[in-house]
Parts: sequence; C-alpha cells; structure tokens
Amino acid sequence: VQLQASGGGLVQAGGSLSLACAASGRTFDTYFMGWFRQAPGKEREFVAAISWNADSTYLTDSVKYRAIISRDNAKNTVYLQMHSLKPEDTAVYYCAVGRIRGNPRAAYEYSYWGQGTLVTVSS
Repeated sequence: VQLQASGGGLVQAGGSLSLACAASGRTFDTYFMGWFRQAPGKEREFVAAISWNADSTYLTDSVKYRAIISRDNAKNTVYLQMHSLKPEDTAVYYCAVGRIRGNPRAAYEYSYWGQGTLVTVSS
C-alpha cells in the first residue's frame, strides 16, 4: 500500500493551495481519509478527515473556514484545498487512511500514512 501526496510548495500568505493524495495497492472506498500536519518543533496534528462516502467531513478549528476536504473513490484520492493561508500553516502535510472506530481526528485511528509534502507559507 502506498499513499503519494503532492501539491506542496512555497506559497505567500493569503494565497491558496491544493494537496492531493493518491492511494495505491488496494481500494479504500470504505475507509476514512484524512490529513495531518507537523510544523517544525511541534507534534503532528489533525487537519481534516472525510468519511468513506463523503457524507461527513471534519476540520480542525484553525482551518475550519479556510479548507475543504474531498475525495474521489474512483481515483482512490483525497484532496485538501486551503485558502487564506497563514505562516502558521507551514508544515509537512501527511495524508492518512484508516477504518475509524471512534475518533476521526485521532492519528492512532489511521493505519496507512503517506510520506508527507512540505507546505511553506511566507509572510
């Protein structure tokens, strides 16, 4: 199983970005897909998650009105679109896939992880 994240890079504050994560090796259409991030010197934190049929989405408060998570099960891909980016959004963004038993915001619920893509927001 592989999760390949893409779309990171250098963005100016106030700008936008789109991240994508393509899963391969098996089908994840009954799994939650999510995004986490880890800023320099900080612990990994939850950003967003989406249920297997996209009828439920979850966003952390800091991106709640600035991000959209979506998925395309036919492509085994999850997307994260963010706008009005802030320097504090700078982090390595990781995609993850898992069968959620309780809390879609918890990293321990996710079994598969991508390698991460760096997003740098300049002020």
